[in-house]
Amino acid sequence: MKRVLSIVMAVAVICGALTCFASCGKQSDWEKIQEQGYFRVGYTNYNPMNYVDETDELVGFDTEFAKLVAKELGVEVKFQLITWSQKYSELSSGAIDCIWNGFTSNCADDDGVQRSEKVDFSTAYMDNAQCVVVNSAKLSEFTSAESLKGKVCAVEGGSAGASYAVTVTTDDEAHIKKVDSQIDAFTELKSGAVDFIVVDVLLANEMCGKGEYESLAKVTAIEIATEEYSIGFRKGSDFTAKVNEVIEKLAKNGELKKLADKYGLNLTEALANLK
Repeated sequence: MKRVLSIVMAVAVICGALTCFASCGKQSDWEKIQEQGYFRVGYTNYNPMNYVDETDELVGFDTEFAKLVAKELGVEVKFQLITWSQKYSELSSGAIDCIWNGFTSNCADDDGVQRSEKVDFSTAYMDNAQCVVVNSAKLSEFTSAESLKGKVCAVEGGSAGASYAVTVTTDDEAHIKKVDSQIDAFTELKSGAVDFIVVDVLLANEMCGKGEYESLAKVTAIEIATEEYSIGFRKGSDFTAKVNEVIEKLAKNGELKKLADKYGLNLTEALANLK
């Protein structure tokens, strides 16, 4: 009996040691970032948050914001262009360390699941809203959300705009065309392939009535609830807290406000009033 007990105890000790070895050997997100010396940001082309300027340099509020955070953390930042509808799989696979691209945090996806159940979010740093954009020649036809029913729209797959479109159209398959980016949605509308698009108002402000999109206009008669932008991290990631510490520091020292002013944007009231 004593021998059996000894064997059982020995096995327990070995199992415990193996468990400890496995858990101790697993790096946290922040430990991995420190070791490799950089973190990777997932983004799409979205003016004024992340976009390529006339010199082929990636710029924008979120681009520069990420660089400021990286500098404070003592690491580099690399940017990975992604397809927005694949953002969660890119994050969970480890291909990127965060989603930093005008990412609305206080909403559900078009599957009805709140985004906060899928990722951990940073402190909200900027207010935004979705808006409806149409051909300016047809602006008078769009007077309310009810006037969108039965119309065909284009939206970026997996976007907050896609979630809104589901609530106002009569049939998902027949009336909602999902594209890879918000810019693609503008192209669809310009070509006449769809009746309207739902995009971030910050992007609409940059695009509508200008250049090749001169014929497009925002529908001011249709108001959509205000949203908040945050940075998305893997669930349980210790990198979230590290970034939040830097966001607070940048808000307090005025660097974040200076960057927002550069792009003509407004921080959330909570950050703007942080001293």
